[in-house]
Amino acid sequence: MYFFSKVNDMLQVYQTAYRRVSKLKQFLLISLFSIITSILQSAGGFIPGVGYFISPFATAPILFCSMLNIPFGWWTYLFTNLLLLFLQPSELVIFPFTTGLLGLGLGIAFNLFAKRLSIIFFGACSLTIGICLLLYVFNFPVLGPAISHIMSIYTGICIFIFSFLYSWLWMEIGLIYGEKISELNDLNFNALKKWGSDPSS
Repeated sequence: MYFFSKVNDMLQVYQTAYRRVSKLKQFLLISLFSIITSILQSAGGFIPGVGYFISPFATAPILFCSMLNIPFGWWTYLFTNLLLLFLQPSELVIFPFTTGLLGLGLGIAFNLFAKRLSIIFFGACSLTIGICLLLYVFNFPVLGPAISHIMSIYTGICIFIFSFLYSWLWMEIGLIYGEKISELNDLNFNALKKWGSDPSS
């Protein structure tokens, strides 16, 4: 069955190449991805209207970084929050509990689990927890004013179903990313390995 099938080991070569990268270059990569993530997340404030369709893509850099290496994803997530403090402080309410947490959760799941269902479920739980914290702990209407701040089983189920479907979408995006990386490896992956083992780094 689809949900119980295992994902490929397509990321292993890329993860190995990343581990060979020097600490300085790892820090530069973290900085680069943090900047990209913060710009995407802030798009809603910088470009009203269209920007709200761009900001959900802030999940992508966190997901990709976490797929490669959990600490890599964690530091990117942390530095993005620090950048948002200066770029768009209002997004600090949204990013840590939704787009950022989903990317981090799914990336961690890719490292911990092999089956699709486990990865999706872990990501869905992460996003559900984040949304519920915003709704019921911080009383922030992340899903709009129509959703009550009073906790209910029905609302919780609806949030989880949405989180499951959304996590499923992002898991597939992550797998497509992995396939592209695998294709790059088949064509010519020596460049990344050479970059990671460069004695001048």
